[in-house]
Amino acid sequence: MRTLGKWMTGIAAAFVTMMVATSAFAQEAGVQYAERDKWIAIAAGLGIAIAAFGGALGQGRTAATALDGIARNPGAADKLFTPMILGLALIESLVIYSLLISYLLQSKIH
Repeated sequence: MRTLGKWMTGIAAAFVTMMVATSAFAQEAGVQYAERDKWIAIAAGLGIAIAAFGGALGQGRTAATALDGIARNPGAADKLFTPMILGLALIESLVIYSLLISYLLQSKIH
């Protein structure tokens, strides 16, 4: 009977230790999530800002180059228009992908 009492005391002590440790780690995890959430928000904001800036530069350069080509050869306007619109759409799609990734990152914040 003495052995059983020692086992029960050891199990009870282990159980109490696990319960105390769990609550202590839970409080630290809240701080870790707050730190992680801060960096997720910064990454999402910077990601969409860089994508919008790059997309605007790309679209501006595409339009300027197409207009320059049309100014040099007005007869090529019909041949330049369709590839220019396709290029602008592809540039814009990359910015939209970045926006979707930002929304996915924002959904990770608690």
